[in-house]
This record gives sequence, C-alpha cells and structure tokens, in this order.
Amino acid sequence: MSRPVISSSAGSLPGDPPGGRRALAVWGVGVSVYFVAVIFRTSLGVAGLDAAERFHVGASALSTFSILQLLVYAGMQIPVGLLVDRLGTRKVLTLGILLFTAGQIGFALSPSYGMALASRALLGCGDAMTFISVLRLGSRWFPARRGPLVAQMAGLVGMAGNLVSTLLLARLLHGVGWTAAFAGSSVAGLVVLALTLLFLKDHPDGHEPEPFPHHGAAYVRRQIVASWREPGTRLGMWVHFTTQFPAMVFLLLWGMPFLVQAQGLSRGTAGELLTLVVLSNMVVGLVYGQIVARHHAARLPLALGTVLATAAVWATTLVHPGEHAPMWLLIVLCAVLGACGPASMLGFDFARPANPPERQGTASGITNMGGFVASMTTLFAVGVLLDLTDDDYGIAFSAVFVLQALGLSQILRLRGRAARRERERLVASRVETVHVPA
Repeated sequence: MSRPVISSSAGSLPGDPPGGRRALAVWGVGVSVYFVAVIFRTSLGVAGLDAAERFHVGASALSTFSILQLLVYAGMQIPVGLLVDRLGTRKVLTLGILLFTAGQIGFALSPSYGMALASRALLGCGDAMTFISVLRLGSRWFPARRGPLVAQMAGLVGMAGNLVSTLLLARLLHGVGWTAAFAGSSVAGLVVLALTLLFLKDHPDGHEPEPFPHHGAAYVRRQIVASWREPGTRLGMWVHFTTQFPAMVFLLLWGMPFLVQAQGLSRGTAGELLTLVVLSNMVVGLVYGQIVARHHAARLPLALGTVLATAAVWATTLVHPGEHAPMWLLIVLCAVLGACGPASMLGFDFARPANPPERQGTASGITNMGGFVASMTTLFAVGVLLDLTDDDYGIAFSAVFVLQALGLSQILRLRGRAARRERERLVASRVETVHVPA
C-alpha cells in the first residue's frame, strides 16, 4: 500500500548538493571568469570619449560598439543555455574565455573602426557564455535554498569587475595609452583560463545529473518551447528586461558623456560617480540577496520598487531647472542606479523554480536575454536621439521611460499566473508518495 508523506524540510530538497568549502572554491573559479568578462565588457564605458577620438566617429557610431556587443550577447543567450545544459559548465566557460580574451586583444590592436567592431562582437560572444555557466555552477554545487544568495553574490563579483574597469583601466588608459591598457588587461583572461582548466569541475562527486537524451533540432525546440511556456520564465525575463538596462546603459557607454558633456563635470568627478553606481550595486546586492533568501515573496516588490525609484530619480534629474542638475541629485541618481543590477538578478529567482534541472540553462538564457535586449535598444535610441537633437540628453534619455513602461505592463500581466504555478510546484515538491509493504 502507499501513503503520502509530507517532506519536513522546508529548506532543502532531495538530492541537494551539500555546499561547503569545496563548493565555494570551485564556484570561486567560475565567478573569477565572470569577473574578468565584466571588466572586458565594461571597459568601453570609461573609454567612450577616447574611442570617439581614436576612430573619428560620432555618437551613433560610438553606440554601435556597445549595441553590436550586446546584440551578440543577447542573441547567444538561448544557444548558450542549451550548450550549458548539454556540455556542462567547464567546456562552455573555457570556450567563452578564449573568445572574450581574443576580442579584448583585437580591440587593443584595431587600427580601424571596422576591425574594432568585429573585436567587440567577438568579446560579446565570449562574454555571453559566462554568466549562465556561473548560475548553473552554483545550482550544481550549492543547496537550492542558497540559490538567491548565490546568484546575487555572482552579480556582486561582476560589479567588482565593473569597479576595476572604472578605476584601474581608466587610469591605465590615460597613463600608458590605448594599446597597452587593453592588451595588458587581456592577461587576466589567460589567468582565468588556467584556473578553469586546472580546478573547475561541473558538479560534486555523487551528484552527477541524470542522463538526458538529446535529439538534435527536436530537442532544442522542446527545451525552448517548454521553458517559454512557463509563466515564471517569461516573468523572469521581463523583470530582467525592466530592471537591468538603466544602469547598464549608464555604465556601459552613456554615463561618462552625460556627466561630462551635459552636466559639466570633470572626467575625474564623473568617474567617481560611475564608481558610486558600482559600489551601490554591491551593497544593494548583498541586501537583496539576504532579503529574498529569507522572504521569497519579497522578489516582486523589490523589483517593482527599484523600477519606480529609478524612473522617479531619472525624471527628476532630466527635468531639473537650470543648466546642470545639482551634485546631490546626481549622487542620488547614481546610488539608485546601483539597485538595478541586483533587481535584475531577481528575474532568475522567478525562472529557476519554474523549470526542472535539465532546463535550467535554457531558462536562464531566456531570462538573461531580456535585460540585454533592453540595453541594446536603449543604447541605440540614445545615440540616434543625441545626433538628431544636437546632444540634448534630456530628450535622448526619455527612451528609458518607454522601455520601463513596456516592461512594467508585462510584469503586471504575468505575475498572477507565475505565482499560481510556483505554489503548485512547491506543494508537489513537498508531497512525496512512498510505497510501503502492507
């Protein structure tokens, strides 16, 4: 006969990996790869004005660097998710390192705008392989209850990479020059390649994933369709879409020109404000991770609150009377923008419980695509509007509000369905049928 048995553990699931020091060490190798990838990704943010001078291009052409990089990144998210599900973390990370290091070296040596564009595309391709792999690594080495905190910590390490590019690479660029700064930074790629090949392992002993059959194109279609049908996956994508892009656009390209050209600040002061965005991101990431780990229902309020706060502060900055916004308002803007990255990580906390282990990479790819599509769209829109309006940043940055409104409408539309499905899955995971001999 059989009887239902209610799982007594609310904090762990059957087959959860144990975590511990070994997990932390292996995961540390993975996030070090992501750390370097973010340094390379955001290096253009401190070199935008230098790139315009080096390649003799205007705002639209300058934005094409970041747009192409993000276009490749966003387009690679679902293929990378499928690769991670099929090949594992170590192989995908290794390929990513080779690609983004080659892209960084190529950007350092590019004599022309076209070659520089190709190098940023190569960098974006390698960068696209890192974050989903790190998320998968965390889910394989740490218990499920640690998922939100581990994801936020990965994002925090990424922002530390942004901090390095903002502080160190900016100084190198103006100290040793373009070629030496970018080529010298590429050495970090070789270091993490060695660490990955020597120490990284896909999963702890005794926790090998169950074999899952792959059947070519049919398998790919099933993975994508099954992930997309889950309301939690779509909600996660729209949360990522709506929260990430304001800070990404600011840090990746347009923050420095906005602060220097529109607000009349020196490069040094503008660099300090960009650093504030990164530091705020790191602090808020720790806070959000702890809150969500303890109160899972806080995910949506945190995401919506971040979107509304960002919109309010941006609007206040752009419509402030006078030639320049006051410094206190710019400080508040940068501090609030720092919450965008941690809020975007909440998207993965909606997609993760909505999908079984064999679809985690695919679902993460769909989610991660959201913010980068929004960032790419906004980067392009701001560049075009700046050229059309003779560098009117107030009009150009109005594109932010259009995408926020679109994302908010989709979040509100999907939140009920995703919550119902998640409750159903939680009940099912806690009730196990055990067959006991009569």
